[in-house]
Amino acid sequence: MNQQVTPMMAQFLEIKEQNPDALLFYRMGDFYEMFFDDAVAAAAALDISLTKRGQHLGEDIPMCGVPVHAADGYLLTLIRKGFRVAIAEQMEDPAEAKKRGSKSVVKRDVVRLVTPGTLTEDALLEPRRHNYLAAWSDIRGEAALAWADISTGELRVMPCPRVRLAPELARLGARELIVADEHAASLRDLADDMALTLAERGRASFDSAAGTKRLCALFGVQTLDGFGTFTREEISALGALVDYLDLTQKGRMPLMRPPVKESAGAAMQIDGPTRRNLELTSSLQGGREGSLLSAIDTSVTAGGARLLERRISAPSCDLGVIRARLAAVDLLVGDDLLRGDLRACLKAVPDIDRALSRLALERGGPRDLAMIRSGLAQAGVLAAQLPADGPDVLIAAREALTGHEALAELLERSLVAEPPLLARDGGFIAAGVDEELDAARELRDEGRGVIARMQAEYIQETGINSLKIKHNNVLGYFIETTATHAEKMLSAPLNEVFKHRQTTANQVRFTTVPLSEMETKILNAGARALDIERRIFEELRAAILERAAEVHGAARALAEIDVTAGFAELARLRDWTRPEVDDSRDFDVVAGRHPVVEAALARQGQPFVANDLALDPKGQDAAAIWLVTGPNMAGKSTFLRQNALIAILAQAGGYVPAREARIGLVDQVFSRVGASDDLARGRSTFMVEMVETAAIVNQAGKRAFVILDEIGRGTATYDGLSIAWAVLEHLHEVNGCRALFATHYHEMVAMAERLPGIENATVSVREWEGEVVFLHEVIKGAADRSYGVQVARLAGLPDAVIARAREVLEMLEAGDQGQKGAKALIDELPLFAAAPPPVPVRAATPKVSVVEEKLRGVHPDSMTPREALAMLYELRDMLGDGV
Repeated sequence: MNQQVTPMMAQFLEIKEQNPDALLFYRMGDFYEMFFDDAVAAAAALDISLTKRGQHLGEDIPMCGVPVHAADGYLLTLIRKGFRVAIAEQMEDPAEAKKRGSKSVVKRDVVRLVTPGTLTEDALLEPRRHNYLAAWSDIRGEAALAWADISTGELRVMPCPRVRLAPELARLGARELIVADEHAASLRDLADDMALTLAERGRASFDSAAGTKRLCALFGVQTLDGFGTFTREEISALGALVDYLDLTQKGRMPLMRPPVKESAGAAMQIDGPTRRNLELTSSLQGGREGSLLSAIDTSVTAGGARLLERRISAPSCDLGVIRARLAAVDLLVGDDLLRGDLRACLKAVPDIDRALSRLALERGGPRDLAMIRSGLAQAGVLAAQLPADGPDVLIAAREALTGHEALAELLERSLVAEPPLLARDGGFIAAGVDEELDAARELRDEGRGVIARMQAEYIQETGINSLKIKHNNVLGYFIETTATHAEKMLSAPLNEVFKHRQTTANQVRFTTVPLSEMETKILNAGARALDIERRIFEELRAAILERAAEVHGAARALAEIDVTAGFAELARLRDWTRPEVDDSRDFDVVAGRHPVVEAALARQGQPFVANDLALDPKGQDAAAIWLVTGPNMAGKSTFLRQNALIAILAQAGGYVPAREARIGLVDQVFSRVGASDDLARGRSTFMVEMVETAAIVNQAGKRAFVILDEIGRGTATYDGLSIAWAVLEHLHEVNGCRALFATHYHEMVAMAERLPGIENATVSVREWEGEVVFLHEVIKGAADRSYGVQVARLAGLPDAVIARAREVLEMLEAGDQGQKGAKALIDELPLFAAAPPPVPVRAATPKVSVVEEKLRGVHPDSMTPREALAMLYELRDMLGDGV
């Protein structure tokens, strides 16, 4: 059956055809509507009602919608579930469409594609985390990675071969990756593993020549030489990223800073598994709580929190940078008054970067202007508080915070104290800024007084005290009386002045020529005032964007001060110490602690047992490894992790949880800790362990710091032992790195006698009346046994299981000493019976003591303290009788 497509549905289908990979939010009045398959998918994802509207080709059209005013929340849900959303707005007023004919459709077009990496609205972003969009390009084996946060304007690029792509994306926590079509299939698993969205683009998007033109156009330059020297693959990645932004933002390019080229070795390399195992920015449960970042984040600004996350995610490998940051922290640690003043001032600093980005994208409002005003005002206050001479970091910050007085004064003079969210609401420009605006406002505001005076005159003229002058959107201003006065108002002589307009059930409404003339003046004055405010808003926005680079510089300086003061506050609160970071390969920590575990124990009122570590390689290429043994639950994993975190904190530029620390520069941190499988990719726990271990032994260099926990435990004992043995030998002989290697294979302690770079260490425990007591103290030497049965008992295994385990253990230990095969010994053991053996019929009934008999009749809950004490004496006397 042929059925004519309505003009509106034809428009929807045309726009949808241009955006096939996105859900289309089609603006209809106060709602964004979705149709067909988009509606079905969105209704399921958003858990909203799926309805229908008319028919298309003889079938009902599925439809759902969301209110425009609440769209951000729905957008966030869709983005988190992997959708892209095209926003189609009404490009004209419905009244304009009607002028073209009664069946004309309001013009609509997509104004923006919303994707995970291109969010700018506060409601869609985490204020204390970056939202990175990345692009990876590979040109004949030479590859580069570019990334940007359009909400802050940051734009960076670095060489990035395929083998480094996963670690770098893990460092950034990128939300979306732009890749060429030809590479998409090979990167699908990586994207799934990292929960990031792949955006596939054609080869033309990655053309380096076109990329150069895009970048020059974006920054308004003839050449990129002023920004540095970039390779073809770096230009390709940057160009693809800019092209994608142009596509998604529909020509409204965000305000980007000039590209910064990062060196591949400038930051400590930390791969994805290591980041997860060390819980740097998120815990193993997936949330921020329980992570290192959560435990140390004392920043008071959003910009400072984002900078801290970058520092923890990518600690510096530049000794000069590290020492400069530590010197700045050191100054504020020693000056409580200055640190307190700075942090108090920083608390009033808004998120300048994101306000600036919204203004550049024309999505900002008066409050964004006010945020820039407030931020620049606080910048001036902070600059005055900082010393004129001191550490280079603070001197540079002080310089970046000055020179904004003219812009800050313009904004202060132009804006009211508390402006509205939207420019269309008006009322955000202060009085005295514009004479024409003041005149329009005066007429608008005095018009209300004029209306009141006219109402008084009409009451006197008619003698009707209940007469009112009112206003609505249909009639405008009108005179209203009750129906009881209708006859009087409709009769001469009043009907010559008061012209009848409307009669309702209880009222009669009129107008007059003077009232209509005044209405025109008042309405025009209000609209004129709003037009003038919008013009001034654009002038202020332009003034800010003209100094965008300097404003960005102030924002970076504020974040730097926040991180520095936060590290200093942390050091004072938790008694942390300044580490010495040098060019050696030593790793010496005195009384080191785990920052996250220590904070958790402190909340419970419990102390943390600090431990020392001394890794001193005996030669330029020599390894330094501690082989750590001891029972589970004794603290081996904590000891391993805490030293990796100490290295990360030190090179991030912060103090560390230790009494003393000297860290030879670490350029890689690797961790193989914990056990998990990967069912989705068909990997067992042991396979995951081997893949991660392979990455370590293949990549770890002389300056790497490696922690390995229980390598080989996921397979048969002798297989596991042989693998652990070979890995440890390889780390010692080939990698030559610094490492902590925890194991339950006690046979491996003999390696310390054969290999000079290996030392034995153990976590001490004590046994007391059959119970094991964990001291959490790491000492030199090897553990005598694993205490596994005792730990199993603490875990709550039934007594029968524990007893059987002891029996098997004793037989195995005895057989091992006598060189008897384990299988033969197991065969000799009696089979374990789940139920206890039956009691012989003629067995003598055990005698019950008088004390036991007495206790059976005692009910402690019903006894007073005095009665309980008396009962205790009575029971003691009964024992004294020898019963």
